[in-house]
Amino acid sequence: MGTIESLHGTTPAEIFESGLQNLDQIQSIALSVTWRNGAVTAGWSNVDLAQLALMLLTLDEKMRRDSFRAGSLP
Repeated sequence: MGTIESLHGTTPAEIFESGLQNLDQIQSIALSVTWRNGAVTAGWSNVDLAQLALMLLTLDEKMRRDSFRAGSLP
């Protein structure tokens, strides 16, 4: 079983930079989603990295568009 480290206070840019620097060491990606009702969903994926990147970029783009339409830029 792997070690779980808290990333509380870490920026997304720091996480991705670390991932890019250590890409050859990544076995799978763990992800959590915090919902507006306070629930947290977490899991992991060993899907092809290109497909995972596309899914994340698509979700990010959708969230940015919705925020822009609502008048609240991230």
